[in-house]
Amino acid sequence: MKRWFAKSLNRKLSLLILFAVVLPLLTMGTVSYRIATSVTEDKAKQAGMNTLKQMTDKLDFVIQDVENMSIFLIGQRDVQSYLGKEESDINLYSQLVGTLWNLSYSKKYIANITIIPKNSNPALFTTTITNSGLAPLLQQYETTNKSAPKWWSPLYDIQTSDGLRKVISLVRPIRDFSLFKTLGTLSFSLDQSEIEHYLTEAGWESSGFVVLVDANNRIIAGNDPKWLMRDMSDVFPNLHGLTETSGVSNVLQGMHPYTVLYNGLPRVGWKLVGFIPTNIYQKQNGFVLTVTAVTIIIALLLAMALVIYFLRWVTNPLMKLTKYLKDLNPDETIPTFEVKSVDEVGLLVHSYNKLSDRISRLKIQVQLNEAMKKEADIMALQAQINPHFLYNTLSSIHWIALMNKDRQIAEMVGALSDFLRFSLNKGEEFCVVQQEVSHAQNYAYIQAIRFPEQFEIEFFIDPAMTQKVMLKLLLQPLIENSLIHGIQKKKTKGHIYVHGELREHDMKFVVEDTGIGMDEAKLRDIHGQLALANQKLGIRSEADEERKKVVTSYGLINVHRRLLLHYGAGAGLVLESTPGSGTRITFLIPRERGESSV
Repeated sequence: MKRWFAKSLNRKLSLLILFAVVLPLLTMGTVSYRIATSVTEDKAKQAGMNTLKQMTDKLDFVIQDVENMSIFLIGQRDVQSYLGKEESDINLYSQLVGTLWNLSYSKKYIANITIIPKNSNPALFTTTITNSGLAPLLQQYETTNKSAPKWWSPLYDIQTSDGLRKVISLVRPIRDFSLFKTLGTLSFSLDQSEIEHYLTEAGWESSGFVVLVDANNRIIAGNDPKWLMRDMSDVFPNLHGLTETSGVSNVLQGMHPYTVLYNGLPRVGWKLVGFIPTNIYQKQNGFVLTVTAVTIIIALLLAMALVIYFLRWVTNPLMKLTKYLKDLNPDETIPTFEVKSVDEVGLLVHSYNKLSDRISRLKIQVQLNEAMKKEADIMALQAQINPHFLYNTLSSIHWIALMNKDRQIAEMVGALSDFLRFSLNKGEEFCVVQQEVSHAQNYAYIQAIRFPEQFEIEFFIDPAMTQKVMLKLLLQPLIENSLIHGIQKKKTKGHIYVHGELREHDMKFVVEDTGIGMDEAKLRDIHGQLALANQKLGIRSEADEERKKVVTSYGLINVHRRLLLHYGAGAGLVLESTPGSGTRITFLIPRERGESSV
């Protein structure tokens, strides 16, 4: 397949153009589908929330109307008079019953109005009740009922002459205006079936449902009579987070996912909770997906036809030119090709026709250019080995970084410049201790930038020895060995410590790390290499070559040999290591050799 495409410009262009067309079309289709589905879901949620708020407004009107009527009855003079008299007045009784009946008859949602005197007078009511569940509720919620100016009861049953009815009651104490003592109790009972009628007739989604929950999170109206008076968490165990006044949530009820909308009635602490099946969105989204897919397919077919036509129109002249030149001998004079267009292809053919006149001159020019290139390569190589060119270049980079306020790059380039300058140092072998430490610090700084958060290094150098002379390039290889073979193979952050101590007869240097350490076999092997360097200093025997194939710490062997060469047998490296804890490398420099000048 790859070769088939590679042999034809027409095929490659067709693939590239189709790819360039298909990607935007697919992207546009995907974005359009997601936007359409999001808008569909948002509109459905908005419509559901508007319907829910309309239900809330109706219920809030009913609640406010009942509370206003209760305040009216409590403040009516006849009610105060009837409850304040010790003896019953039959005329006043009949008049109050008529008043209560008129109020109840004018409101379909009022199932009963009851006034229970605290004295011995008969109770006033609008409906004959043979059995009521209010008394047990008043006893159950006695603390809440007595401490509040009004109290809305949970849903309960009453047995009337018309049969069993479910009601919710507003209970208020009636107090004397003058003495503020309790004269009786007023209760307005709302018919639960009328409240449920508000929910079913509000135009909610037919495949969904709405439930009304009281302040105790119990269902007082809903889609299924079995849910009434049950806790919301029992009926919908997967529904959580309805703590706000209103909002949107999601729940999986049985095997069906629902979008849940809820809106509260702060006046009584109730909540209306509406459920909309998610498959409603999915059906609409499926239609949108079908339309989008058909549109994209038609657009792709049209694009493919246009691409094929366009490519044939463009590549046909090139194909003819290719066929014409296929069997030409490049060593002979190339004949001209007829130009039939003035576009880019025509210009290409016109330029090609000039090629035969220039071939001989180009051959000579190529030979000359090759000779000049070799000369330029030699000059460039000479410039590369010029350290001043390298220093000046690094200095320029350093100042450019400072001008661009990139301090980290500037510091790293500066450290590298100092590092290289000290390494070359006109071939000199010795330096003062301060220079050697600075060189090691420059190396550590560069590595700290390359490997951030992998290691920390600390230098503890006796100030009295900073101007003493020592062989240069000893500390940096040891630090590099600790970093590569100890710290970088460790999963956690490591530490390197460099100590320098001025003693009576010598200077002692220690490079210690907290890396992975070395096992006994590897430590024994390196000790053997150090011992071999003592015996064969400056001589490479066959045994030495064989050991070099095993040992990889050439930096240590090189430092050890240089110490032995310049300071004698007592100045070599001393290596200690513990697996999992780290490695410690020590060497001594005779003090009398360190007193000489650099």
